[in-house]
Amino acid sequence: MNQQAAKRLYLMQVGLMPDYQIPIVCYLVQTNDDRNILIDSGLPEVIPDEAAEFKNGHDVIEQLAIIGLKPDDIDTVISTHYDIDHAGRHAAFPKARYVVQRVHHLDAASSPRFAPLRAEWDQPPERVQLVNGDTELLPGLELIETSGHVPGHQSVLVRLPKTGTILLTVDAVPFAEGFTRTAQDDGSNPDAEAIRISTLKLLDLAEREQIELVIFGHDGAQWEGLKKLPEYYE
Repeated sequence: MNQQAAKRLYLMQVGLMPDYQIPIVCYLVQTNDDRNILIDSGLPEVIPDEAAEFKNGHDVIEQLAIIGLKPDDIDTVISTHYDIDHAGRHAAFPKARYVVQRVHHLDAASSPRFAPLRAEWDQPPERVQLVNGDTELLPGLELIETSGHVPGHQSVLVRLPKTGTILLTVDAVPFAEGFTRTAQDDGSNPDAEAIRISTLKLLDLAEREQIELVIFGHDGAQWEGLKKLPEYYE
């Protein structure tokens, strides 16, 4: 048994877009050597007026407390990207290192899109681990670069001993209906070609690895049938 390997995956719904019943989610991976790795942190404690379409629920800190974890217990925060519904509580974890794609972190520094949340994601450099492209963070936990939704977005692959491999597409493919080789550009995506390339990359990965569980970032219908904390996948 690899002592660093992923052993458990928790799913948490921390908020909602009520008008569309779209869940706002984050994840927790636990390893054989008792590390706690958070994937995203949900919405900020106070949602600004310009993001009024979001509504907080039981936040990530409340949910972690259900399984006996405090903010100090989080060793690592994998930041898929710095949007308000994914990085809203980053600053709550004083002992964590933050793992983010270099391209995204550098782009965010000058992007108005991420400026309102800068106090959360702009952590001291010594606590930020910048990665370049696809990266094995530890055995059973891989970061997959999937630009398109934003530059340097990353999805996450989790290999578990019983469940097998789970792919967290996050916002690269937020809904199951978009997980297709047929282009679906409604004109609203600023980088539709990059989204298409990343979608094909994840489809190829799912086929090559024969992944049976692909969890989409905001799919309310799928979310209803998934295990949520305190339940877990192992």
